[in-house]
Amino acid sequence: MVSAVALPASADDHHHHGRQHHRAVYISDVQYNSPGLDDRSNRSLNAEWVEITNGSRRAVNLDDWTLADEDGHTYTFHHYRLNGHATVRVHSGIGRDRKTDLFQDRQAYVWDNHSDTATLRNHRGRFVDEVFWGHHDDHRGDGRRYSGVHRDGHRH
Repeated sequence: MVSAVALPASADDHHHHGRQHHRAVYISDVQYNSPGLDDRSNRSLNAEWVEITNGSRRAVNLDDWTLADEDGHTYTFHHYRLNGHATVRVHSGIGRDRKTDLFQDRQAYVWDNHSDTATLRNHRGRFVDEVFWGHHDDHRGDGRRYSGVHRDGHRH
């Protein structure tokens, strides 16, 4: 008997735009299609997330930074400091914020399962990083799948 497991859409299915290898803070992973049925339960909503990583040694104040999708759903960071060499996971659903997990407190999904873009901007509204999946073409043109390709062609 052979069984197949359908894995949720995540890192292997999206591409980066940005220069995270030169930046301290970047989008390191996205889980845009929560595992199981999309039943809009809080558990399912919180299984949809974006990870933000600080690759530097110094902590970065993320107050008033934003994370947005193509439809303009925007999460604004409030009173949050991301330690050096740390990652925070921003969930779509409702929850209690912790050092490693933040919650958008939404009752609907944010990230489109078929195609979308997650864009991170700093407190001045300046572009920091973005990750896209779905309808976008592979800008490298070699047909391989990447967990992170940036505008300058470098992998993270």
